[in-house]
Amino acid sequence: MIFGIARFLTVRNARSTCLAGRFFMVAAACLLSASVGCVPERLATDPQRLERGKVIVLPGIEGPSIWNRDLVLGLNDGGINCAIERYEWGTSVPGGALINLADLPANRRKAAELAKGIVAYQQQYPDRPVVLVGHSGGAGLALLALEPLPPDAKVEAAFLLAAAVGPSFDTQPARAHLSGALVNCYSRHDALLLGLGTSIFGTVDREFGVAAGAVGFREQAARESTQTATTVAPLEQIEWTPSLIKLGNIGQHESWTNRYFVRNWLAPRVKRYLTE
Repeated sequence: MIFGIARFLTVRNARSTCLAGRFFMVAAACLLSASVGCVPERLATDPQRLERGKVIVLPGIEGPSIWNRDLVLGLNDGGINCAIERYEWGTSVPGGALINLADLPANRRKAAELAKGIVAYQQQYPDRPVVLVGHSGGAGLALLALEPLPPDAKVEAAFLLAAAVGPSFDTQPARAHLSGALVNCYSRHDALLLGLGTSIFGTVDREFGVAAGAVGFREQAARESTQTATTVAPLEQIEWTPSLIKLGNIGQHESWTNRYFVRNWLAPRVKRYLTE
């Protein structure tokens, strides 16, 4: 934990810029964490829902917030009738958003725990579908959790929303454990948090610069052309367009979790992988 804080205090930008950026990011994270909404426990634990499959929602670095609450409720509103679990992966330290972003070893441990949980669920409910939905830092956890899965443990799909992950991140090890697709939803209008913010504080995978949640995964095609022998699920990249405004998504960081947008745009896409 101390190492994670110290890492942020020694980032490479000028002192004045860093201080202003830190103040903004910490203040924003605290406000979000203070706006925690309730998610009905039955959505994650109801036996009938568990029998139908599971959607695991991975919050951003802020932890429980109105963003991921609306993400869970929007999926439920959209007719997803399987278990919907909000997986809390961050530290319980108040105001620990920066720690959640910077502590890669701890995040890998949490991701490994999630991978074990996925295996345990699939053993208890054989042949039931599992889908991951990660927002911001949670998208990084989704990728990290897929990598350590055993070969016979397949997840149907993973949706990355405004991913706080470097655009050069190699997604192939994660996609090797998907039977459907890896869907990366990104917006070039997400320049404040996934441009300035990740340039100052870095991404979950400890890159410094604009994140894949703003520009997409840039080097994927070139990398895959040299590894055609590897069988992996496809990477689908969906860029924000103005047509999504009518659904409540204005292209900002939190827009991908807008409850109306999730119900009408995201839920139908997730549902495809739960019913195939």
